[in-house]
Amino acid sequence: MKHIPNILSSLRIAMVGVFAWLFLTAKIPHPANYLWALGVFVLAFVTDVLDGFLARTFNWVTPIGKLLDPLADKLMSITALIVILIGKWNGSLFWIYFALVILVGVKEILMVVGGMIMLKQRKVAYSDWYGKTATGLFAFGTVLTLLSFIVDAIEPWNIAVLSASIGLSYVALAHYARTQLFQPAESKPSDEEQKLFDKFDRLAK
Repeated sequence: MKHIPNILSSLRIAMVGVFAWLFLTAKIPHPANYLWALGVFVLAFVTDVLDGFLARTFNWVTPIGKLLDPLADKLMSITALIVILIGKWNGSLFWIYFALVILVGVKEILMVVGGMIMLKQRKVAYSDWYGKTATGLFAFGTVLTLLSFIVDAIEPWNIAVLSASIGLSYVALAHYARTQLFQPAESKPSDEEQKLFDKFDRLAK
């Protein structure tokens, strides 16, 4: 039972490809087709909330889950921005979307680097309300942006929400660095975490 959250995270990773395919094959003369892609995105977000709830409520937290969950989130977030950028290619606000994608890309690279450093330090990052709020706000901004392909009036309000979420994500990144990356581990790693660290060490050699 404790692997249910990991299964949900794996399903979210699979949904990334489905979401991208549905969006990129949507036909402009029939904008309602974008609703299918929107539905997959919302379903992925719901499973994200659900697997986090199950992991915390029933103590089904596992080291691999701590890696799979953020990986699924990052893949969906980056994919959503890229396909939206493609969809806005001929729009007047294309360069604003392009700048947002670059900002997210830089932030994700910094997070990957920080995560690698923490693994070398034998520490696992734990999310808090900074990151969760940024993730929720980004999901809301993405939903609005997907709807903007159907309802023109939503733009540029969706851009304002996306910009706020990305700004908050940088605040969360700085918070994680201050409270976790540059702080000593508060406790020894569990046996499962130790196995994960050992695997990372073998791969890094």
